[in-house]
Parts: sequence; structure tokens; C-alpha cells
Amino acid sequence: MTAIDRTAILAARMQTQAFAPQCHGPEGYVKLFRKLQPVSPPAFAYPGSPPTLVGRTEFQEEPLVSRMRARREIVKGRFLGGTVGYVLAADLEDYANAFRRPITSPNSVQQDVLHAVRHAGPLTPRQLREETDYLSKEIGPALSRLQQAFLVYEDQVETDWERGWYDFESEWPDVDVDDERRSEAIAVVAQRFMDAMVFATMENLRDWSALRVKDVRQFLTEGERSGTLVPSDTPGLGRGWLSADALPLETCPIPSRVVMLPASDPIARAHRSEMKRRFAGLELLQYLLVDGYLTGAVCGHWRIGPHDVDDVVIQLPAAEYAARRDEILTAIRATYEPPNHHILRYCGQGLA
Repeated sequence: MTAIDRTAILAARMQTQAFAPQCHGPEGYVKLFRKLQPVSPPAFAYPGSPPTLVGRTEFQEEPLVSRMRARREIVKGRFLGGTVGYVLAADLEDYANAFRRPITSPNSVQQDVLHAVRHAGPLTPRQLREETDYLSKEIGPALSRLQQAFLVYEDQVETDWERGWYDFESEWPDVDVDDERRSEAIAVVAQRFMDAMVFATMENLRDWSALRVKDVRQFLTEGERSGTLVPSDTPGLGRGWLSADALPLETCPIPSRVVMLPASDPIARAHRSEMKRRFAGLELLQYLLVDGYLTGAVCGHWRIGPHDVDDVVIQLPAAEYAARRDEILTAIRATYEPPNHHILRYCGQGLA
């Protein structure tokens, strides 16, 4: 089993995921998006928000990603256990096959909604109410489940709530959705995740993908056999696997940087179980990536309107979290700033 220094892994991950140095142009952004897809809208964002790769671009990301969405260069679907996300249109087939949740026995609402979309679509949710006589509270869950099965497609090209729903097969005739392709597709998307993470544990892969344990084990076993994954026991990170493409890793200093990440971010999602253990009992708004490692949490109760940050919890030695106080607060205040938000405490200490 290979032993690699934790510092080397975190430094390589920050570079691979464009935390340091950051992405500086459209061409690099498309490559980064492919690495980290499916990319979700930020947690707590309004419905219809475009996806975002927080903290990874030198430029304003939203105009570019919104243009990509309007041109259907990226498409919306439900991946990762039914989570809303966007993938490049060119890669839709792999992600649809890897994360599809087939419906074996559709209920009457699902059948009627699918029939309406196929024979009268595209239809907005309002038009579906008129076509089927079902209530919105019945149509919404049916559409979500049909979307997870890749039977319908939601054409979200802007922030409009009245977006059209299409028959998936008619809208994407070149995308072959087939159960026989599932294992192959999982291998493609999971390897891409491993390449972006540099190192990951089985828990990381499960948290990110929401795939069955059986599927994850099969991928890891075949990765070891083929040489694309290398087992590693890394102090501070645990037992896991290295992406062979990342080797050899050079031991170099971790870039000093603080980034606040939503729970929907690929790194935060991959550490979901660990974060629940480490910050048990706290109401979390965001996570703090400090020098490549999820070290802190921004705590508070989210509301649609103004709300405060109740506390900032940092799991660092006291001398270090005191020394980096201003840097950490600056990263948080980029999002949570007066008059709508105030940071009340830092590591339990009240802020004037």
C-alpha cells in the first residue's frame, strides 16, 4: 500500500480543482466543469439558479455559465441520488446511465404526467395542471421521479420558473440510456471524480455519488486491477485510493487560502458524513476550506430574508484560528455582509 504525504495530496487537489491557481478563462472553465460535474446550483439559492464552482475562477462566473446553459452546452438533470445538477451536453449519456433511477412500477400520476408530456409537450407545470387535472403538489413529485429515471427533460435555460418539460428520448435521441451501460458509465464518472480529488476514501466516493456500496466496491476493485487507482494509507486522511494519473506527487507547500463552500460543492458533498460527525448538533450554513482542508463551519439558521451567522466554528489550534481570524472573516463577509447579515461570534467569542 502506497503512503503519500497529506500535504502533497491537499496541494495537488487545490491545483486540480483550481483553488490555487484559479481558472482564468472560458476554455479552462469548460475543462474544470467537466472534471467536477455534475455541478449544482449553490445551496439555498432561488429555483432556476445556474450552477456554480465556488472560489475557482478569477473572473465572474455567472455570465459565462448562464450563456453555456442558454446554448444547451450544459444541461440540467437529477444525478447523485436525485440531486439537481448540470453536466456538459457531450457527457450527458455517461452521467444519465451512471445515475439513472429506473421506475419499475409507475403510479397513476407518473403515468398520466408522462403521457401528457409525450403527447402534448413540451409543457410547463401550469400547463400540466390543465392537461391532467392534478394538483401542483402531485405533479411536482411525479416530474422529479420521472426526471431521475431520465424519462423527462427539464429545459432550464434561464431562471424562469415556468420552464418546459419534454420527453427525454425525443429531445435527446442520440443519448442511449441502457441498463447494460451502467457499470461502464459508473467507471467513467467515478474515475473522473477520483482524478479531481487526487485521493479519496470509499466514504468520500459514496457520499459524493450516492451509489450503492456494491457499485462503489466494483469500481474500486476494477480500478486497482487495471492500475488506474492505487491504494494508499495517508495519515490525516485515512485509507483510500490515489488516482494513478496524479502520481508521482511532489511534496510542496499547500497554498494558503480560505474559501467558503456550500454543502452542494463537490468537495463538501464528498465529505458529508465526516462533516456530520465533526459538526454534530450544529445548524450549518456553509463550510470553510482552509488550505485545502474542510476545517470550519459557518453556523446559523437560514431564512429567505435577512439572517445572521450565529458563530464560526474553526477546528484549528487556538493560536492558528486567532492568527487567521481576519482572513477567515473576510471570506465569510464576501457573502454575509450588513445590513442583511451580521456575524455574531467567531469561535464562540462575540464580535463587536
